[in-house]
This record gives sequence, structure tokens and C-alpha cells, in this order.
Amino acid sequence: MSGAHNNNGGLQGRARARGVSLIELLVAVTIGGLLIFGATKVYVDSRATYEVNETAARLQETARYALSVIEPDIRMSNYWGLVKGAGIVIGQAAQTAGSAGVAQTCGNNFAHDLQQNLQASNNAYTLGCAAATAMLASDTLTVRRASAALSVGTTGRLRICSTRTFANLVTDSGGCTPAPNGQVNDLVVNAYYVDRNSTHRVGLPSLRRRALGSVAGAPNFLPIPDEIIPGIEDMQVQFGIDPSGTAGSAQRYVNPSAIPSGAQIVSVRIWLLVRAENPEVGFRDNRTYQYGDRATTTGTTANLNTAGSAGFAYAPADGFRRLLVSRTIQLRNALGT
Repeated sequence: MSGAHNNNGGLQGRARARGVSLIELLVAVTIGGLLIFGATKVYVDSRATYEVNETAARLQETARYALSVIEPDIRMSNYWGLVKGAGIVIGQAAQTAGSAGVAQTCGNNFAHDLQQNLQASNNAYTLGCAAATAMLASDTLTVRRASAALSVGTTGRLRICSTRTFANLVTDSGGCTPAPNGQVNDLVVNAYYVDRNSTHRVGLPSLRRRALGSVAGAPNFLPIPDEIIPGIEDMQVQFGIDPSGTAGSAQRYVNPSAIPSGAQIVSVRIWLLVRAENPEVGFRDNRTYQYGDRATTTGTTANLNTAGSAGFAYAPADGFRRLLVSRTIQLRNALGT
């Protein structure tokens, strides 16, 4: 009995030591491989989704910031301190008149032409201050107005000295005695345009601004343009006009080059095309963008940097994601302050 007992124990021990069979091992490896593949696939898909969402969020943030800079500037155009309208301001000068003598870098009397509180070019860069890498078929937009407050500790600035019945465009505060019933405001002239490059990367488009300031102690446009934000590939502008010039409400929207004589600009409609910084692997932008006066009836282009693409719809066909945004901005001082 004792020998039989020991024999049974040895059989059981050998059975326990045998381990798994080859078939069981293959099944386990297969199941493990499927689990690893599934986990890897979920990670890759999640990562791709995250990157797409991150890119979309960056595009929206870029558009939001660009509009947050441009919108209040446009809204305050035609504000001249205490006077109503620019017609009363002494010292202003049309761009077709004789030179006013200072701040001439961006064109004859470009800073002094207060009657054009809003000025734009249609599908072209026409500013007198050259920009070697401006996007040739994008619009530009210039805003002229008085600042909300006087700059402190600066000299060599064009300023508007005003009372309720009088206004004068002066350098610094010379010849200006507004007290006790007047005020002094800086003259603001901002010219927005799209550049093909940003300050930190060639080939990454950006929204830039030529601003009036003080250069070597005299009024002039700053030699280095401000970069508002990289990622803006195109800007299109149309003006909402009141043909009668008295109603204060837009009857239709027209290109900057098509404003009828005597019409009043009461609002601005602006389109910004935002582009991602880097192309995305496996993605191709096959959309055709129509906005502003860009339309397929005019033609289609994949290059915004040619004068011949003016008015053409944009079909980039590349790996960059894009976001097109539009905003209609009502002028607070359409009929004067």
C-alpha cells in the first residue's frame, strides 16, 4: 500500500511540473499580441485625435487673438477726441495734397489724411512703406483715429488737441492749449497686412501692422512692423456703406476699391484665413475657400502670393489645416464722435 501511495504522488508531481502545451502557449501569445495591438491602436488613434483637436484649438485661438486686436481698432475709427468728425481738424492733409513735412515714410501725408479714417487696398499691397515679403494678393486695412488716452513720457508724436468746437493736429503738444475744457490725444494710424513670413520662421505667414509712432524724436512710422500673430494666411476686407451718408446703417458691402462717391462707411466685414504652423501627416486640405471677393467664377489658385490670383478662390491642396473666420464690425463713430 505504501508503494502504491508513493507512485500516485510521483505521477501527480510530474503532472504539475509539465507546464503548458505548445498549443496553449501559442493561444496565449496570440491573445497577448491582440491585446497589445489593440492597446497600441487605441493609443495611436487617441494621439491622432488629440493632435487634430490641438491644432483646431490653436487655429481658433489665433483667430480669436487677431480679431481681438483688429476689432476695437476698427470700432474706434473716426474718433477725434472732443470734436465730431475729422473735417474740423486743422493740420490734416489729403494724400494728394502737398507734403505736411513729417511722418511721410508710408506715403505722402499717409498719417495726415484724417478724412479717410478707414482705407484699404483690394487684393494688393499698396502701402508706401515697403514690405519685401508681403502677401501680394491679400488686402490691407488702415485705421486712423485718436487714442483713448495720451501716451505718457514720449516725445515726437503727432497728437490731436481738441475742444468741443476746435481741433488741431500738432507735434507733441506744441501750440496746443486745451485746458480747461479740452483734451490731447495721440494720433493712431495702424496699417494691417499679411506677410509671407513670421519673425521666427520663414514660410509661416503672419498678420503684421505698420504703426505711427516716434522715430529719432520725430513723428514717423516705426521702421520695424509689429507682428500681431503668426498663422494668418490671408485677410479680405469689405466696407458696409450707407450711400446717402446720413442713415448710419449698411445698405450693402463693397470692395475697398468700389466705394461710391459720397457714401459713408458704417461697418467693416473682415475675413481671416488661419493656417496651422506645420503640415499634418496623412492630411490633405482639398477644400476650395470662397470669401470676400474670392470666388470660383473668377478662377482658382493655390498661390496667394501672385498678383494674378486677385479675386480667385483659394484651393491650397496641401497638408496644412485651416480655419476661415469672419466678423462684421460696426463703427461706433460712423457719423462722427
